[in-house]
Amino acid sequence: MKLRSIVLFAFALLSFSAFAQSDDPILFTVDDTPVHVSEFKYIYTKTNGKEADFSEASLKEYLDLYINFKLKVQKAKELRLDTIKSLQQELAGYRRQLADSYLIDREVTEKLIQEAYERTQQDVDISHIMINLPPNASPEEDLQAQNRIKEAKERLEEGASFEQIAKEYSTDKSVSKNGGHIGWVTALFPNGFYNLETAAYTAPIGKVTGPIKTDAGYHLLLVHGRRPARGEIEVAHILIRNDKMPDTTEARKLIETIYEQLKAGANFEDLAKQYSHDQVTAPKGGYIGFFGINRYEQSFEDAAFALENDGDISKPVQTSIGWHIIKRISLKRGEELRRVKGILQNKVKNDARFELAKQAMIHRIKTEANFREDRTTLQHFVNTLMADSAETFLSYRWRAPEPPSTEILCQFGEDFKVSLGDFENYCQRASRKRQQLAARGILAVVEELYKDFTDEQALRYEERHLEEKYPEFKSLMREYEEGVLLFEVTKQEVWDKAAQDTTGLEAFFEKHKDNYKWDERAVVSQYSLSESTKELINQVREYARTHTPTEVLAKFNPEDGDQILSYQSRKYEKGRNETLNKMKWEVGSQSAVSINKRDRSYNWMKIEEILPPAPKSLQEARGYVVADYQDYLEKKWLESLKKEFKVKVNDVAFNSLVKK
Repeated sequence: MKLRSIVLFAFALLSFSAFAQSDDPILFTVDDTPVHVSEFKYIYTKTNGKEADFSEASLKEYLDLYINFKLKVQKAKELRLDTIKSLQQELAGYRRQLADSYLIDREVTEKLIQEAYERTQQDVDISHIMINLPPNASPEEDLQAQNRIKEAKERLEEGASFEQIAKEYSTDKSVSKNGGHIGWVTALFPNGFYNLETAAYTAPIGKVTGPIKTDAGYHLLLVHGRRPARGEIEVAHILIRNDKMPDTTEARKLIETIYEQLKAGANFEDLAKQYSHDQVTAPKGGYIGFFGINRYEQSFEDAAFALENDGDISKPVQTSIGWHIIKRISLKRGEELRRVKGILQNKVKNDARFELAKQAMIHRIKTEANFREDRTTLQHFVNTLMADSAETFLSYRWRAPEPPSTEILCQFGEDFKVSLGDFENYCQRASRKRQQLAARGILAVVEELYKDFTDEQALRYEERHLEEKYPEFKSLMREYEEGVLLFEVTKQEVWDKAAQDTTGLEAFFEKHKDNYKWDERAVVSQYSLSESTKELINQVREYARTHTPTEVLAKFNPEDGDQILSYQSRKYEKGRNETLNKMKWEVGSQSAVSINKRDRSYNWMKIEEILPPAPKSLQEARGYVVADYQDYLEKKWLESLKKEFKVKVNDVAFNSLVKK
């Protein structure tokens, strides 16, 4: 399977095709099977990357390769390899796996990423009024909150000021200070506030919008304005705190003195370390790092983002705690989507907006598919559970009835019917959730499971129609199928023959044996001396220089007791061993000593003999011979395929691709 995966991956890159439009000319045919210009152009560009110059020579070379690929696929289909059950099952499994991610990625993830990116390009200035709700609010509490927020809106429509109503109605703890005015913010809003974020970026400016439901409760929103996003700025600062000086006048005098020193050329980091009252940043030369909007006081933020160039220094800026001088280090603004896509993807997938978007997609699918359900059948199922096995159903012991019911429970379109038996089996698989929700009662558990089940079936229904809605998905599936067929037919016609045809392999080797030769080789002794006798290392090496390994071992290993010295004999071809590459290529040459990290033994090499170039035996060269024999068989096979199948190239279509 590993080899197949490699081959399929390679040909997925080679063969992924663009959708052929009705006006897309045919580039070539293999018998009656057409390949369109769009398909070839896409894979040529993708495979060659920057080297895709559309020169005649380059296009011709790649066209030959692609024709060869299609010839092999045509042969696989003629041999009916596409009817093999195991391959069909493999393709079905791949399709399920691909479809699961493809549908969610296309319909949910990619749209959310694009939406989030576009929103991060703008800041919005907003005010809100909030009536909060506890996490598990009762229906009565929810209704009270709705009535309260509607009452606030009616007051606003009667002409009351937003600030006045915010202070009177809003449960936001900051309302007493800001009158409901949050200020400038940018996407993404905190988890659970997606609806409020959406309203902030889409509602008319100056008009109260709502009520808007979030995880915190109900909101009324007023958008004051929108502007290009400020992004994030990296700064350092020098702070002179009011509470560290006799009075604010002294604080201002000191900051102005520091500012004059900076204008005269003094080093910002040095002055920050000397004067700044910010104990966290002063030791780091005043370095704060990156920050975005609405993190610090407005005067500080405005002064920082007003700096036009890296290295610019602001005039003294006053905040509630004192006086600052700000130095701009860098600015991140308007980054390309490809640079931030990964970050945005992680954020949206871990945000409640992902499930909201998924549910919206499922609602669309059900609507477009004319989803129909038989609630009577579902209620009968509930009644049966309550009468026969209520307690069992809410435990791990419950099993779906046998045989499964064939009653139709729900239906998508005209041909996608779902039985009660399908739902019963789903309930059996959902053992953990049945137990987790048991306290809510059997009716509530069934309704929860039924919703999850119909959501899952909606996705299955939509996945069946992916080829109709997404031509590129159809192309990908076709190319994967051709990759599977290519693997199987090549295995059958080339790889298996090369491995099993002993007579043919031997004959090929005899004919080409001059291609398989050893370069010069060294017969090497690899010595190892124990750490306990390391004081003998120089004596052993000196003796080994002029004696055989057998003589060396006889001299230094005791007749009785532990062996302190050992060796192994190896043969290495010239240039194939890193240690030998550092040695003189001559008999008697010894390597430097290295210490084995595991047992602390002392190790080195000695060249005992230099063998001249010599022919390899079939056994010695087998890997290379088999690979070359496979290439030979494949060339012969392609020659036969070109005789078996008629290939016709549309020269006009080909020439239209050539860039002069």
